[in-house]
Amino acid sequence: MNFGDVFKSSFLENVKSFSLTDVVIGLLFAVVIGLFIFFVYKKTFSGVMYSTGFAMTLPGLTMVTTLVIMAVTSNVVLSLGMVGALSIVRFRTAIKEPMEIVFLFWSLTAGIVIGAGLIPMAVFGSVIIGVMLLLFANRKIHLNPYILVLKCDGKDAEAKAAELLSRSVERFVVKTKTVSDDGTEITAELRLKKDDTGFVDELYALEGVRNAVLVSYNGEYMS
Repeated sequence: MNFGDVFKSSFLENVKSFSLTDVVIGLLFAVVIGLFIFFVYKKTFSGVMYSTGFAMTLPGLTMVTTLVIMAVTSNVVLSLGMVGALSIVRFRTAIKEPMEIVFLFWSLTAGIVIGAGLIPMAVFGSVIIGVMLLLFANRKIHLNPYILVLKCDGKDAEAKAAELLSRSVERFVVKTKTVSDDGTEITAELRLKKDDTGFVDELYALEGVRNAVLVSYNGEYMS
């Protein structure tokens, strides 16, 4: 085998044997499904800070994965080299929300399925996943708890505040109570009635109540 035979090898011939039409169709479907994933992520986002960069990564990741899988399936030798090349890639970006992992794997899976030529599976699977996320992601299974921090003077103010809370909220549980020379500080967990927070003003207006702070807590962040 001479130097010219290397360029006539089946390896290079197989690398060039791809259909431009299939590539265009695959990338078009990757764009459509990627934008659908982007739309679902935007509608179901419930975290602290919305990241436009991460959202735009989802359709891009779908397209890139589709192109990689098309290249891998076109040649066996190329697939082995691609596996070795991609094995050295490391991602250092921290995942802030658990749902972001779902969308990342969704984009990767859609790209893999489209690149493998299973476009109907990618379309119907993405539709089912998207509908399920839209229906259940933002559905409130239970009311978010609230934390009330109350500072008052003496037992009389404390009793009046407890009576007002029993009428104004669905239920409340005292978590901590601190008594000092400056007065009494009470921390209670509340469940509101229809997100009505007007009782905080009434608490502050009670005689002997010096401060009333209401904090919403959903298990992920304070607001």
